[in-house]
Amino acid sequence: MMFWLFDPKPWFRHKTFGLGAGLPIAWQGWVLLALHIALIFGVTLLLKDKPIAMTAALLTAALLPLPIYAARTEGGWRWRWGGDK
Repeated sequence: MMFWLFDPKPWFRHKTFGLGAGLPIAWQGWVLLALHIALIFGVTLLLKDKPIAMTAALLTAALLPLPIYAARTEGGWRWRWGGDK
C-alpha cells in the first residue's frame, strides 16, 4: 500500500549551483512540495493574529521536511559549482 514511500528512486534533482534540492523529478516530489507549501500557507492563515506563535510555527513547518528533501535528492546535498553532470 505504501510501497511508493520506500522506492529508492530520487524525487528531486540536485541543484546545479549551491546546496540543496532542485525541482521534483517524480510525482512523490511534487506531492511533497505541494504539501510543504500548503502547510506553510495554512500556518500563516491560522496564526496571522499571533505573530510570535506564527514565527515559531513557520520555522518549524519550513525546517521539518528538509531531511526528506535531502534523503530524496539525486546525489544528495552537497555544494555544487555547476560542473557536475
